[in-house]
Amino acid sequence: MDSVKHEKIGWIDLLRVIACFLVVFSHSCDAFVAQFDADRASFLTGTLCGSLVRACVPLFVMMTGVLLLPVATGSDLTSFYRKRVGRIIPPLIFWSVVLPVLMFVYFNFINPDTRNPQISVDAYTPMLMVQRIYTFIFNFNFDSTPLWYLYMLIGLYLLMPILNCWLVQASRKELSTVLALWGVSLCLPYLKMLAPVLGYQGNFGNMELLGMCDWNIYGTFYYFSGFVGYLILAFYLKKYPVTWSKGKTLATMVPMFIVGYAATAGGYILTQEHFPGNYAYLEIVWYFTGINVFMMTLPVFVIVQRWGMRPRRWLSRLASLTFGIYLCHFAFIFLGYDLYDTAAMPYWLRIIAIAATTFAISTAITWLMSRSRFTAIFVK
Repeated sequence: MDSVKHEKIGWIDLLRVIACFLVVFSHSCDAFVAQFDADRASFLTGTLCGSLVRACVPLFVMMTGVLLLPVATGSDLTSFYRKRVGRIIPPLIFWSVVLPVLMFVYFNFINPDTRNPQISVDAYTPMLMVQRIYTFIFNFNFDSTPLWYLYMLIGLYLLMPILNCWLVQASRKELSTVLALWGVSLCLPYLKMLAPVLGYQGNFGNMELLGMCDWNIYGTFYYFSGFVGYLILAFYLKKYPVTWSKGKTLATMVPMFIVGYAATAGGYILTQEHFPGNYAYLEIVWYFTGINVFMMTLPVFVIVQRWGMRPRRWLSRLASLTFGIYLCHFAFIFLGYDLYDTAAMPYWLRIIAIAATTFAISTAITWLMSRSRFTAIFVK
């Protein structure tokens, strides 16, 4: 029993580090993708690289499912919320304040001449900085983009004890049925793109599907959609792990990943070409809860789980820093872009260099903050 437990911890540590680096890598691609037709080579490189790592966030959600489901017995609803949601609130507040300040300082005093296409330096005024700080009570903003995940994670935490009541008594067939319904929901974004081509004109100007309209945002598959499916999938794979040989696992999962990646990268490029300026459609192709990204997420999770890994002290220590790395890395992405903004480096090499530099800086800052009892609460 102990050896199994340690093995699970080992592969989860590895998966946490992989997912965290993929998040950093993903954001390192954004400025190149943002060039679109202004620099086609930059756009294509950023798209091909960024599409490769879209599994990053779903992997984090699945790890949450592995570690927290089933919810520990004896933990009442209030205690669970206090422990889990209470852990998220301090970092959410802290980084909602710090990230806009860091961005204001960088773009006004350190490098006001940045050529990053994502940035309008003139917009970084003291008034806007203050506005971005206090409006976090409504939502994240550009400076605190990665914090969208915390808002979503709180929602999952609120649901998990309720979901747990069903999970612990559900049969394998029942779990499979719900996952199949969730699988249908993964395809709906593309149905939304296809429907107008087939003549669908919406209702009163609203182009949503299956009962959704201006006065109802809850469609047929609303309650079976979203990130909750990744939680259930993780619980399923934890309870019924893939037992194929390693050869069969690779022979099945690698082609699935390749098809998912081809659909993600190719779909993004084709969508940009056929619907220029339609950023809503572009986001559909990169949805974390789209069928193509699912086809990239499942193989990574299954392969790492199937291979297993003995616990490594250095890996566990690095994995313990991933939450803090995720929270603070976004500000240093822009530093990395400006640092490697040179024609001497091809775009793909710049992206790798930005990601590696940002990951290293964020790791060092998180480690330093974790050493002090005054700041550890904001990175753990």
